[in-house]
Amino acid sequence: MFCYQCEQTAKGTGCTVQGVCGKSPEIAALQDLLLYSLMGLSQVAVEGRKVGISDNDVNVFTVKAAFSTLTNVDFDPDRFVDLIKQSTTLREKLKSQVDASGGNIGSSDGPATFQPKSSLDDLVKQGEQVGIKSYPGDNPDILSLKHTVLYGIKGVSAYADHALVLGQEDDSVYAYVHEGLAAIQSDDLGVEDWVEMALRCGEAAYKAMELLDAGNTNTYGHPVPTKVPLGYKKGKAILVSGHDLKDLEELLKQTEGKGINIYTHGEMLATHGYPKLKEYPHFYGQFGTAWQKQIKEFADFPGAILMTTNCIQRPKNEYKDNLFTSGMVGWPGIPHISDLNFQPVIDRALELPGFDEDHVKQEVTVGFARNAVLGVADKVIEAVKSGDIRHFFLVAGCDGAKPGRNYYT
Repeated sequence: MFCYQCEQTAKGTGCTVQGVCGKSPEIAALQDLLLYSLMGLSQVAVEGRKVGISDNDVNVFTVKAAFSTLTNVDFDPDRFVDLIKQSTTLREKLKSQVDASGGNIGSSDGPATFQPKSSLDDLVKQGEQVGIKSYPGDNPDILSLKHTVLYGIKGVSAYADHALVLGQEDDSVYAYVHEGLAAIQSDDLGVEDWVEMALRCGEAAYKAMELLDAGNTNTYGHPVPTKVPLGYKKGKAILVSGHDLKDLEELLKQTEGKGINIYTHGEMLATHGYPKLKEYPHFYGQFGTAWQKQIKEFADFPGAILMTTNCIQRPKNEYKDNLFTSGMVGWPGIPHISDLNFQPVIDRALELPGFDEDHVKQEVTVGFARNAVLGVADKVIEAVKSGDIRHFFLVAGCDGAKPGRNYYT
């Protein structure tokens, strides 16, 4: 295996034996094979657009599948096998439509004609042949740019998937994802072409972020300054980690009146500022800190735990039976909620003891999103001039495991 898509990668150069994230060589190979398959699907999708064909099932599948290969998202081999097979099935269906419309797919060997083997072992062997070190070309700058674009596309896909869950999508994002993935297996583009491709990846990311912002704020309102207790109160409990506001909302709905308090973990802290989510009285506070501390903190939580989108680590036996996943998250042997029916999570929370006392160490205030800040911009400027405000702290994205990454620089 070889993977260097995250900052924590071994020795800063790449994981080759086992992923620092917990990814096994088997999963690494299956992810590489899925990406290779997506490149073939994307090649067909690009040709389809030339003859006026754009299949939304293909569009949505591509971003979801690419998202699944990001760090700490999915570690379940069975799900990757299914995704690889779905990819080739969609590719062949789309290929027939493109052929019938006069498109030129070609018949040369490569991802557009790739066929997955039937057994897991054989799929792993196929994946070992198509990792990022196998990409065509011998110019190190071009290869580096290909890797940059690939990892950028994964991020774009994550934002696009989150936005789609809330009803927001844009065909230009799908078109770019397909174009970028399709080009990786080509050796026809020069350095300047790949620089341009990377810059356009940034444009697609910006658009996807705009969609996600619209999805979040149109659905749940613009965040407002909100005090969040750091601790817990007596009663049954469910802890939600990840980034998916829709899953959180559905869980809040389904736990109304059941005597269960809902807590957030990690980046979910920011959700307490959304007005629609604040309406639920049992949406209580934040338990724990950053994603990379989950192994210790989850073991101390006396309730059920839901991982919504990425940042899952190898579960410890102390809490493994209390853990559930949803969205694109997966771990072998951990129950997965695929239909937003969180009854299994609720049942487990009711079985567990919950907290036996109230304990709040302190509070933090969240909700200072752009709308809240710009609404009082004149007062902020005056406070800066007068010295009443001496420093701004930006909470943006993950709290990194590397020392110093707990502060945005």
